[in-house]
Order: sequence, then structure tokens, then C-alpha cells
Amino acid sequence: MSSIVYLIGAGPGDPGLITARGVQCLAAADVVVYDHLVHPRLLRHARPNAERIDVGLAAPQPLEQEAICYLLAEKAREGKTVARLKWGDPFVFDGGGSEALFLHEQRLRFEVVPGIPAGIGVPSYAGIPITYPGGGDTLTFIRGHEDDGKTHVSVDWASLARLDGTIVCYAGPQQLPNILSALLSRGRPAGDSAALVYNGTLPTQETVLGSLEEIARTVKQSDDRRPAILVVGRVAALREHLRWFDARPLFGRRILITRPREQATELVELVESMGAEAIEAPMIRIVPPDDYGPLDEACARAGTFDWIIFSSTNAVDPFIDRLLRTPHDLRELKGVKLCVVGPAAADRLARYGLKVDLMPSEYRADAILHALAETGDMRGLQILLPRADIGGELLAEGLRKQGAEVEEVVAYRTLVAEPQREGEPDIYRMLLERRIDVVTFTSASAVRHFVDVLGPEPAADLLRTTVVASIGPVTAEATAQYNIQTKVVPAQSTIPALVDAIVDYFAKQKEEATV
Repeated sequence: MSSIVYLIGAGPGDPGLITARGVQCLAAADVVVYDHLVHPRLLRHARPNAERIDVGLAAPQPLEQEAICYLLAEKAREGKTVARLKWGDPFVFDGGGSEALFLHEQRLRFEVVPGIPAGIGVPSYAGIPITYPGGGDTLTFIRGHEDDGKTHVSVDWASLARLDGTIVCYAGPQQLPNILSALLSRGRPAGDSAALVYNGTLPTQETVLGSLEEIARTVKQSDDRRPAILVVGRVAALREHLRWFDARPLFGRRILITRPREQATELVELVESMGAEAIEAPMIRIVPPDDYGPLDEACARAGTFDWIIFSSTNAVDPFIDRLLRTPHDLRELKGVKLCVVGPAAADRLARYGLKVDLMPSEYRADAILHALAETGDMRGLQILLPRADIGGELLAEGLRKQGAEVEEVVAYRTLVAEPQREGEPDIYRMLLERRIDVVTFTSASAVRHFVDVLGPEPAADLLRTTVVASIGPVTAEATAQYNIQTKVVPAQSTIPALVDAIVDYFAKQKEEATV
């Protein structure tokens, strides 16, 4: 396939607002050229070996835009598939039109993938419908900044002020006071409803609502240098009834996710669906065993075991994968009973069409031993225990004491996560400055590595005033060993239950504060 440049709209901030077509094109790219405002999580859709180029570290100037055009053309001429990832929509108050025209003049293939413009997405997240029956018959978008850095925007303010409808402005911090002053001085009613939205569609979103006059006064007295979306018109008053994004139960909370990056998606998505900002700081990473030999040998004899116990979800996939690499398939497990620790492992086995025979109500070694003992005499039973390279000794020893013959094999290894990547948040500083509300742990190994990274005393001290949420009692016990108090433990050791427990904790805190 010949080279092509995809001009992709990434939306106004929330990484979930990119289109399916945008993700598809991004995943196919050899080179990703992106604006600095684009959410970094979107880059995960790109191939690991794709070249990444950030071109938005400073405010664009004509020369810089020209340089971007030449960069796109150069990469395309090298035969590369290029994804030009742009904040908002490529053709709405952006340089996408210039880039497309340049590529056309250079006879290079390009495709435009529309995105959600900030002027549409941000008001929606603020609970403001930019059109509404009775809200006027016009909708006007204004560019609130100029490429050449002019303070005043070239707009016929008198004509605009007379229009009966909604005004949406992309307001740079230098231009905003002048825009508000121009609207008021040219006849827009001082009592007209207005709203300013900062960091729109992100968990840090802030919305200021008031009359046009009140907003103008607030901006004049403020030293806030952030850009914002300004909405002027009767529709802005509907926010009081239609706000939803910042009304979610965890809105404004920062939640630290220590789960391995490749396994963190569910937890990240769930806390963000509740309004929180997920701060990813994986403490561990899951890697294959040094030697697959023992696991392969056990898989070849899988049908000879009476029980196979999966004490972790991480053991399921490598076991099934290596089993299928033998001359056998899943039929080899006919007659073998399967025990799992927690519903997540059961769900993982279900993806392979396998149903579990036993899942203890509690996810600790003594509960597993008790549940197995209740199924009958354990003496002489052949039990396979695929596990991590560390841990599992208590369970294996307990089974042997009951007379079972236990074979332990390493299915995966747990290692300290890779060093912090450039551009990622400084977790130590955020904890020190009390800017993290909740630290989540989903395994005892994550707790151990967290303490190893920060040190026992600093870890305990930093978490003394931070809510610690552990997925289950075993993990909570691991925190207690380091003098770290777990305040949130769900009734079930699942990711959804953990998030629900965090929501319930803050709801209870809010109730107690209002009593």
C-alpha cells in the first residue's frame, strides 16, 4: 500500500471521544505526529514501534505550521503511513486545512478523519446544550486567538451582539477579557447567561456559571492563565438542570492505579466512568517464566491431575496457551476439577469454555484449604498449582499436610515495573503534596513493590492521610505488614466491587460531613 497521511481529530480531551475510524488509522501508522494537547493515552493505540513526534510544545506560529507540513510530506515520501493526531477537529479552528492543502499541492495522499470539536464536546460535558428550543435561532463559533498573536479578534461585535442565539468562543487567556468587554459594550445584555469551561471533558474540568457581566468581572479579577470555552446565551442556564459529567460520584478525585499497565484498563475505565482521574503508576509487570520446561511438562500431563488450582488470573492464560502447544487440547481437562481464587479467574477460564468446580467465598489460603477439604478426602489426590515465581507456599504446604501430592510450576513471574517514563506524573511528589485521594492495590506483590520503590517509612508516612483501597483481605494484610492502613476493602475481590467500595466510602464521608 502506498503512503498516506491521516489527519485525525482526537477530540477535545477525553481520550474516549476519538472516533472508531481515528483509532483504526492511528493503529495502522508508522509515524504519529501529534499535538501536545492530545491525551497521552491515545498514543497507546499506535503500534509499539511507531515513531512518535510531538509538534505542539509551543503555540503554533506560521513558520512552525509550515515546518509541520514539510515534516508530514517528508515522512510520506519515505513511504510511511502517517497519523497526524490533532486536538479537536482538524478543520475547526485548526491548521488541518493548511496541512491538507499542502499535501494536495505536493501530490501526496491524505485522508481527513473528523473529530469532536471543542466547541461542541466541551459544552456537552458541562451540561449545556448549545442549541435548544427557545434558546435562539443562531449558533456562532468564534476563534478567540490569532496565529499572529493579536490581542483583539477581528469580529463585528455589534452585529454579533444583536443576534438572538448562542455564542461559543475558543477563548485564549489574553483575548478573553477583551471578548467579554466587546460583547457588553456592543449591546449584548449584561444579564445574559454565560459559562466558562476550563479543562473541558477531563476529570479536572471546571465550570464557572453566571451572567455575562458576572463572568466578565470574574475574568478581570482573576490571574487564571488557562484557555477556556466561553458559552454565551440562554442555553447556559440549563447547566443547573443538565450537568452530568461533574456530578458523578468520584468527580475531581485522583486515584492511583498500581496494577500492571497491561491489566489496568478495566480499573482505569471504571474509576473514570465515575468521574475520577486515573493516575497510572504500575508497581509490577507480569512476564513469562525463565524456563517454560516445567510448565510444558505439567501441561502434557494435564489430564492426570485430580485438581488444578489457579490462585491468580495471571496463571490462566499461560497455562492454557502452553497446553494448546502440546499435542493435546482442552479435551485433556475432561474429568479434571478446576478451582479458582476469585471470579476474575473464573471469567478468564470461561472465555475458553471452561467452568470452575470450586471457588471459595474468601480468597486466602486457609479458605481454599477448607473448601477443598469439604469436597472429600484429599489424601493421595494429584494437584497442580500453576503460580507466580514468588508466593503460593502456604497453599501448597497446607495441601500437602492434608495428604495431597502437589506439583508447583511457575506460570509467570512478577517483576518490579519499568522505571517511570518521561512525561509521566511524579507519584512521589503527588503523594507528598497530598494530590492523590486514593491509592489502589490489587495484589500483595503490588504492595511489596510499592514499598520497595518508596521505602518502608516514606511509604507508610505518605499513605497515612491517603485513602488506601485493597482488592481483598490478602492484599489488605500485605499493607498492614508495612504499617499501611487499608480503609476500603470490597466484599468481593473484583475490580467492579473495588470501585463500588470506593464510591461508597466517599458517599459515606459526605453524609457524615453533612450531619
